[in-house]
Amino acid sequence: MTMPVNPVQPTETVVPLLPCVDADATLAFWRALGFAVTYEQKKPYLSLAFRWSGFELQYKAASGNVDTALENTGGCLVMVDDVAPYHAAFTEAMRRAYGEVLAEGLPRMTRYRPGASRFTVLDPSGNSIVFIQRDEPMELEYGGSKRLEGLARVLDNARILREFKNDDRAAFRALNSGLRRHGDSAPVVQRATALAALIELSTALGEPERVAEWGARLRELTLTAEERRQVESAVADPTALRPWWPAGS
Repeated sequence: MTMPVNPVQPTETVVPLLPCVDADATLAFWRALGFAVTYEQKKPYLSLAFRWSGFELQYKAASGNVDTALENTGGCLVMVDDVAPYHAAFTEAMRRAYGEVLAEGLPRMTRYRPGASRFTVLDPSGNSIVFIQRDEPMELEYGGSKRLEGLARVLDNARILREFKNDDRAAFRALNSGLRRHGDSAPVVQRATALAALIELSTALGEPERVAEWGARLRELTLTAEERRQVESAVADPTALRPWWPAGS
């Protein structure tokens, strides 16, 4: 039996159409990140189009009941070979335009730990544009990998909560609880990594008093230079740990 020939050729291009609450803020944000505005219309209806590298974003007017504070307006996935260059490019653009990397409120960009396979840019309307590495594992073991035990498994669970769920508060709780349960029996590098992650999370959550608590405990640990490098590789900003390393280390 002869199979029918499919007349549709695989030449499609899909462009996300995202809800927009504030056209001016959206235009300013993507321009600041280096996106080209390929179409701009505000009346009689809103239509915005942007292009950067090999992908495009388009916007229409959001419905009247959108609450941007919920950060669930809409979004899309951008599949790439390597996410690190994208995060680096947006980091540079934000620092140039705003003097810092936007890490709180809207718009913002989530932290990127070296070796991570995704990060998210949230626009002024609460849309999530998620950059994902194509070879990212398809399955996640929420609760931490079953191949791990003790604090190592807690650390893996916290990584998933932070990088895949963007839930800093849940990651903080998991680490805080896990450190109490498993800290005494865990290797020193795992304890230091947990404390380093708690320092980073406390900073992100706006709890500076906890930073000093975790930092003081980190300073008490004896680590080799290689072990310190391992700990620093587990956080997005290793400079946040430097005040807590022993002098001269």
